[in-house]
Amino acid sequence: MTFKALSQPINVKEVRSNYKLEGASLQRKEERDAALNAIIRGEDDRILLVIGPCSSDNEEAVLEYAKRLAALQETVKDRIFMVMRVYTAKPRTNGDGYKGLIHQPNATAAPSLINGIKAVRKLHYRVITETGMTTADEMLYPENLPLVDDLISYMAVGARSVEDQQHRFVASGADLVTGLKNPTSGNLTVMFNGIYAAQNKQSFLFGNTEVETSGNPYAHAILRGAINEYGKNVPNYYYDNLLDTIAQYEKMGLENPFIIIDTNHDNSGKQYLEQVRIVRQTLINRAWNEKIHRYVRGFMIESYLEDGRQDEPDVFGKSITDPCLGWDHTEQLVREIYETLGK
Repeated sequence: MTFKALSQPINVKEVRSNYKLEGASLQRKEERDAALNAIIRGEDDRILLVIGPCSSDNEEAVLEYAKRLAALQETVKDRIFMVMRVYTAKPRTNGDGYKGLIHQPNATAAPSLINGIKAVRKLHYRVITETGMTTADEMLYPENLPLVDDLISYMAVGARSVEDQQHRFVASGADLVTGLKNPTSGNLTVMFNGIYAAQNKQSFLFGNTEVETSGNPYAHAILRGAINEYGKNVPNYYYDNLLDTIAQYEKMGLENPFIIIDTNHDNSGKQYLEQVRIVRQTLINRAWNEKIHRYVRGFMIESYLEDGRQDEPDVFGKSITDPCLGWDHTEQLVREIYETLGK
């Protein structure tokens, strides 16, 4: 084997003792988690927005965004429930590029995963305790879930991970609302098999231990578009796409059917302003068709303080990964959703 240990084994209990939620902050998270669960079960008809930066590369910029989002959440809370994207591990197709806060707590310095784990916990903790917003993260490394699952409210399994058995099985044991994306191929059967596995009991090796899970009834679908054989993005948020997804949900009889539209990635072709149009079109489809209204109840939106993206972290609050809506466009879009839902 060519593995070279760069640190001592991580003490999970010790890690979780740092930045531990207590008192009013813990109560706030429990209350918001209960509300989120009710939305997924269909007992609360608010629209869910999983919204925030593509990657959380700068602690202070993320906190500034969180403060603005918290104030906006308060003004739309009767129709919209927002969970903030605080994504700290980024999938890289060929292994190159910025891999997230967990790899590089300083985006301009060398990787340091031990310090990265501390930075990840600190960031989620600060968002909750300083703004009252609860957070979402991507489960890129299933083994790392115990290092952060007490601080997050929503977990995503990405397009490159959804076909992986370990991701599916770990999701089945997560006490978290969990969205599974369709793979980059667009194959819905792959995604739905992942949801089925996540919703059911599983037995497997986790770390060095044999474990059994009870299943996660809050596992659900995220439509993020696809890439065809010619490398062209193929959206899957259109009217017929939604009806096809709903039909597969009904055929499989899965618990708590819930569909989120990822407005960026291959649905927008990473043209960040297209996210506005995609939300508008989906809201029209919801108003037109009762089934779509009942099943499609959330959006995943990538936004940050500044529009677009940059290669280096020169501009405060501008993405260094995928392009995002800036704050002005974000606030306008959220208020537009709110007004549309009130009609």
